[in-house]
Amino acid sequence: MQKWIDSIPALAFLGAVIWRDIYVATVVLIVALFALVLWYALVHKRLHRMHLGTAVVALVLGGITLGLKDPVFIKFKPTAVYLAFALVIGGSQFIGKTVMMQRLGSSVAELPEPLWRRINIAWAVFFVFCAGLNVVLALSLNDEMWALVKTFGFTALMFLFVLAHLPFVHQHLPKEEV
Repeated sequence: MQKWIDSIPALAFLGAVIWRDIYVATVVLIVALFALVLWYALVHKRLHRMHLGTAVVALVLGGITLGLKDPVFIKFKPTAVYLAFALVIGGSQFIGKTVMMQRLGSSVAELPEPLWRRINIAWAVFFVFCAGLNVVLALSLNDEMWALVKTFGFTALMFLFVLAHLPFVHQHLPKEEV
């Protein structure tokens, strides 16, 4: 249920791009992201830093998009977010006792620390790749097609990237008792 709620801003943005234009969609995205941050604060009694950071990036780049009437800035929001993810994940290789992906995934599997470090590096590189890919797509696709690829293409790409980890982690996954 939580993942669906987290998806509302992206889906609202996509819908607004398709049914109106990228400028209306930019306003919809900013409002939806800040509504999501507020929802977390009121319902879960916590400030979700990732959502807040994404909302601030959308506000800044969306504000520039609306002010200059140039959609390229809001199209670069995923690039900025992906680079921030890469920086945080990659930085955790050098800062702290455990890498970011281990902190996020230790409830799913107990992996050896060197494997967590390799997975961490892989995710940092993956997010840099996604950032670059988004730049290429943002500059070469029309607004509607870019929004569709951003919403569904990058989600599918991330899903496939997670599946690509299975050969490396399957032996460490919890075994179900028969």
